[in-house]
Amino acid sequence: MVATEGLREMEGSALRRLVGRDEASPGPGGGGPGRCLVLDCRPFLAHSAGHIRGALNVRCNTIVRRRAKGAVSLEQILPAEGEVRARLRAGLYAAVVVYDERSPRAEALRDDSTVALVVRALRRDSARADIRLLAGGYERFASEYPEFCAKTKTLSSISPLSSAEPLDLGFSSCGTPLHDQGGPVEILPFLYLGSAYHAARRDMLDALGITALLNVSSDCPNHFEGHYQYKCIPVEDNHKADISSWFMEAIEYIDSVKECCGRVLVHCQAGISRSATICLAYLMMKKRVRLEEAFEFVKQRRSIISPNFSFMGQLLQFESQVLATSCAVEAASPSGTLRERGKATSTPNSQFVFSFPVSVGVHATPSSLPYLHSPITMSPSC
Repeated sequence: MVATEGLREMEGSALRRLVGRDEASPGPGGGGPGRCLVLDCRPFLAHSAGHIRGALNVRCNTIVRRRAKGAVSLEQILPAEGEVRARLRAGLYAAVVVYDERSPRAEALRDDSTVALVVRALRRDSARADIRLLAGGYERFASEYPEFCAKTKTLSSISPLSSAEPLDLGFSSCGTPLHDQGGPVEILPFLYLGSAYHAARRDMLDALGITALLNVSSDCPNHFEGHYQYKCIPVEDNHKADISSWFMEAIEYIDSVKECCGRVLVHCQAGISRSATICLAYLMMKKRVRLEEAFEFVKQRRSIISPNFSFMGQLLQFESQVLATSCAVEAASPSGTLRERGKATSTPNSQFVFSFPVSVGVHATPSSLPYLHSPITMSPSC
C-alpha cells in the first residue's frame, strides 16, 4: 500500500461545496488558481456515461499501464491538459480530489489500481498538492448529489414529425429515413451523430445548440447555410471509398468547432455507416481508445450504427497508427506520422489477427459477405 500511504479521504459533502464554489470562477478541471482539481480515474466509457461536473478523465488504459511499469507521468495521464499540468507543478491547486467507482477508503485501494498510479504521479510531479480520495467514489456521490453530476443527454423532448405534418425539406436523394426519426445522439458534449433527416430539422439543431454540421456524403444538401457552419466530406458508402484519407481533416474540423465552444452534428444519409465511421475515428484519435471500445461507446448511444466492411478495415488500420504513435510518444522515441490524406502507410513484419466482437455490427455489401469471417491483420499495440 506504499502508493496510497497517507492518502486521506474527502467526504462527498466537502467536495460538493468545493465544486459549487469553483463553478463561480471556472478553470480547467473546475479549478481556478488555488482551488480544487477533480480527477476521474474510471475508464473512458464510465466517465462519458456520467461524471462529477468539471472532472477530468485521466488516461490510464492498458497500454499506458503496460509501458509505465508502475510509474506514470502527468503527461501520460493528462496528455491534452497542458495548462492543468503547469498549474499542478506550480502548486496552484489547493486540493486534488481523485475518485474511482466506489472505493470507500484509501486502505481498500490496490497498489496497481488506476487511483494508486495517479496518486503516485501526482506526488512525484506536484509535491505541494493536497491529494484526497473521494470516499465512496462516483457511485456514492452521484446518489447523494445527482445535481452535481453530468450525464449523457437525450433528446426525448423533441418528437419526430407526425404523418400529418407536411414534409417540405427540399431534398429527394436523402429522403427521410423511416427507421430513424428520433433525435441526434450526443457522443461528446460538443459532438453529435445523426442522419440527413436530423440535418434538415432546424428545431432539433437549435434545441441541441448545434453550430456546425459535418456532412459526410456527396449528395445530401446543406439546408441552412446562412445559419450554421458547414463542411462536406464527399464520400460514398461503398467498399471502394477511401474514407480514412479524410480522418485527420474531419478531426481537425471537429476540434475547431470545439475550440470555438460550438457543437457539431456529424451526419450522412442514414447516420449508420459514414458519419459513424468519422465519429469512431475521432474517439480513437482524441481519447486514444481501441476501435472495439469506441464502437461499443457509440453503439450504446446509437444502436443502429454499422460501418461497411471496408470502413471497419480502414478503422482498424487507423487504430494501429494511433496506438503506435501513442506508444512512441510515451517512450520518448521518434514516432511515425499518422496517415496523410490520400497516402496509405503500413507497419511490416508485425501482425496479429483481430476478430470482430459479437456486438460490433458490420454493414457489408453483398460482395464482401464471404469475407466476414476472414481474419483482419493489423499492427499490434506496444
